Amino acid sequence: MSVAKPIPPALLGWAQSVVGPVHFPRDVSHDRDNSLVWQLSCATGVVFAKVAPSPKAFARDTRALREVAPGMEPGTAPLLLAADPLQQALLLSPVPGRMVKSLSLTHAAQRTVHRHAGAWLRRFHGGPGELSPQDRTDAAAEVARAAAGAEKHLGRAEGLIGPEGHRTVRWHAAALGRLGPLPAGYIHGDFQERNWLLDAGPAARVFGVVDLERARPHAAVADLVPLACGSWVGRRDLQNAFFEGYGRLLTAAEQWALRCLSVLDAASAISWGVPNGDDEIVARGRATLARLEVQAA
Repeated sequence: MSVAKPIPPALLGWAQSVVGPVHFPRDVSHDRDNSLVWQLSCATGVVFAKVAPSPKAFARDTRALREVAPGMEPGTAPLLLAADPLQQALLLSPVPGRMVKSLSLTHAAQRTVHRHAGAWLRRFHGGPGELSPQDRTDAAAEVARAAAGAEKHLGRAEGLIGPEGHRTVRWHAAALGRLGPLPAGYIHGDFQERNWLLDAGPAARVFGVVDLERARPHAAVADLVPLACGSWVGRRDLQNAFFEGYGRLLTAAEQWALRCLSVLDAASAISWGVPNGDDEIVARGRATLARLEVQAA
């Protein structure tokens, strides 16, 4: 069990300069060292103070909160109240609900959640006309970067991935590089149940999403990798429900891209997760690689 992190005095002072006196700061970070989020009670209700783990994450979070989140259904994404580049800090409005990953839901309720997730993500991705020419260039560069990153992951995972795994990763990296243009979108970047919130209010269930620090232009299908390697494994019904909400199926090229990106994500998960002691992400990576090794032989 992780120890609660005290809020830094400078961060608390800045938050109070924006919203007034703050009471009962509560650590609500994810269980990893670079996750720094606190829930603060103030005169207007609850707000969240977050410190981004890097300048790149701060820039991505800030852009998504300023340009994309305001276009989402009210209450389904956080809104930016203030940003402090010196501290890489963000002050955010609350999104009601409890983390979906922590809930015990029936299979029917899970399908409903994934249908909501599909609808939310389609709106977040936006249409082709909502991306600038630079965004589309950046999206293509992200795909190329993913393919080129295979050797880096394998180098870091020396001794952790066997010869067949090496062949599988390299084969899929090369296949991804040959695919050509893919439908682009403004992706969330960490779209999975730990960042989904479900508010079971008296009128209806409201679905929301948090944690936008990895949001950026990319191939839209890249957002489906955590689901394809996690919640959807052995649960085709959840995948079908998601696409009902998303409003379209993947193109043939996107289906190949999802497979390739999943293999590369598995290599990344193993190379990062083992030295950092993240058993969950390592297990997911090994399971994904084993599942796709057989198919790629």
